[in-house]
Amino acid sequence: MVVKSILFFIAFFMSAACSAVDVNQASEAELDGIKGIGPPTSRLIIAEREKSEFKDWDDFMSRVKGAGPKNAARFSADGLTVTGLPYLGQAPSGLKTAKKGREAAADSPAARPAQ
Repeated sequence: MVVKSILFFIAFFMSAACSAVDVNQASEAELDGIKGIGPPTSRLIIAEREKSEFKDWDDFMSRVKGAGPKNAARFSADGLTVTGLPYLGQAPSGLKTAKKGREAAADSPAARPAQ
């Protein structure tokens, strides 16, 4: 019985830790729990939210300094939502992984046949 109770509490706290945090509802402490959001950013988010709720991710990124597409994707991956929705934007083109070895050589202009 004790083991079942312990397992229940572990499962409860694990699910709470993995749950989504909506930017329009979250406390400063909940926002601080999102990786990449510290106290200064939390205060900025709350100050902007007091002016008016965030309508969508574009609104959030335009009003919160430092919250561009790259950080929005990171915040969303860590559980942040805007109006209950995760960030669905595309990753910036600068985040492409570099090709190595044969892949890079095959894509080089010298490896392509002349047309």
